[in-house]
Amino acid sequence: MITVNDLAVEFGGTTLFSDVTFAINDMDRIALMGKNGAGKSTLLKIIAGANKPSRGSISAPKEAVIAYLPQHLLVFDHLTVFEETSKAFEEVFHLKHQIDLINEELTVRTDYESDAYMKLIEKVSELSEKFYAMEEVNYEAEVEKVLKGLGFEREDFTRLTSEFSGGWRMRIELAKILLKKPDLILLDEPTNHLDMESIQWLEEFLTESAKAVIVISHDRAFVDNITNRTIEVTMGRIYDYKAKYSHYLVLRQDRRQHQLKAYEEQRKMIAETTEFIERFKGTYSKTLQVQSRVKMLEKLVLVEVDEVDNSALRLKFPPSPRSGQYPVVVEELSKSYDNHVVFKDANMVIERGQKVAFVGKNGEGKSTMVKAMMGEIDFQGKLALGHNVKIGYFAQNQASLLDGEMTVFETIDAIAEGDIRTKIKDILGAFMFGGDDIQKKVKVLSGGERTRLALIKLLLEPVNLLILDEPTNHLDMKTKDIIKEALKDFDGTLILVSHDRDFLDGLVEKVFEFGHKRIKEHFEDIKGFLAYKKMEHLREIEKG
Repeated sequence: MITVNDLAVEFGGTTLFSDVTFAINDMDRIALMGKNGAGKSTLLKIIAGANKPSRGSISAPKEAVIAYLPQHLLVFDHLTVFEETSKAFEEVFHLKHQIDLINEELTVRTDYESDAYMKLIEKVSELSEKFYAMEEVNYEAEVEKVLKGLGFEREDFTRLTSEFSGGWRMRIELAKILLKKPDLILLDEPTNHLDMESIQWLEEFLTESAKAVIVISHDRAFVDNITNRTIEVTMGRIYDYKAKYSHYLVLRQDRRQHQLKAYEEQRKMIAETTEFIERFKGTYSKTLQVQSRVKMLEKLVLVEVDEVDNSALRLKFPPSPRSGQYPVVVEELSKSYDNHVVFKDANMVIERGQKVAFVGKNGEGKSTMVKAMMGEIDFQGKLALGHNVKIGYFAQNQASLLDGEMTVFETIDAIAEGDIRTKIKDILGAFMFGGDDIQKKVKVLSGGERTRLALIKLLLEPVNLLILDEPTNHLDMKTKDIIKEALKDFDGTLILVSHDRDFLDGLVEKVFEFGHKRIKEHFEDIKGFLAYKKMEHLREIEKG
């Protein structure tokens, strides 16, 4: 068992959280929840040993292994993917190497009766006992299984890690963590760089093979599928629920209702007590009662009500200019880079008002198709945009394209039209830009804050074809809910490139699956598509 004891973090006169205490047991699958800035990542780093608290400690058995996947990239080196991933077994290989060296020395020495020889015998016995107590593992097969589960192809194994993007390097780090079979796995936003199949593989691994897990994630479906406990960090303290995320939401609402009731009752009592003190403070016969009530008020612990969840604020699109009946028509479209074929002979028709998803493994051509629609790349075949199509496009690097010298307020004010201008502060507040934040320059914002601002900017422009490429990667659940509701009400055409099943659920009516150099059309929502894929997968097993 690993325990968190009276943790506190303070900086610049501000307390992030204090008196945080809880135990982590075998088979715990904990979701660490709370709004941005509540201290979730800080808490995770302290448990991992990467940060020090102002007060408090982490207690763990001496032999316990805690593995942490932060939001940083693998360091550049000259190893292949397979070699880098195999580092997970470095301790095992080092142990085996030590045993081999001592055995080699024992075969050449002849001082059998000496103390030094006996010490070598003792040492090799101790190391061998430790080595043979380890579970027998085919290391190469284990490395291959995990890499393939996380989306790597066999031909990727011999490529240098430096050839891969940040997202793929993060998968290598994740593979190393999973292979170590640690006592506690700490994951900070692990699904941001995974496609749907890899997320489902990771879910299965964590639920069936991991010992204990703490995860920070804005992927609601992922969190709900893997967790059995929820710890919420809010207003400097924690609430610990023995419940998965969806059940926790219900329990949290109950908690807040009780807090509100207790708060109102306390306010009423304070008002009545204060009135009594004011009324009788000069009356001799009531002196003791007045003094007693003054002391009672001085000692009173005030009831606090948790922060209000303002996700009820609604964001509405301006009406879409009317487009032609078929905003996107693709016929026999192919795209290659040198000898690498991304997809070939693709056909696709998207009708006015349809909301569709592009899904598939990373690198199968989803973003390439979007770039073709935007006219950013050349291709073979035909791609036609319909009459009067006005595109709103959110690329994965959209946040970096904002003007760094403008303030948050100016960025939105520059494009808002009509009644929406009177609600800019409300909209920014709904996206967690409150108080002085709206006067910050864009260049000082974090990556997540820029993503939120870029999305608000896009959602306020009058367009009739919205193309969003992984829009939810840096957004918390509250913000995603606001955007999802706005997209449901959007009266134009929507193309969503996303691996976030919860975000797609109830939003898209058709799925285009990218894979094996083809694009396959599925006339069903995301739940129907996933159910179909599972059946297809089972049939493949039966054939084998």
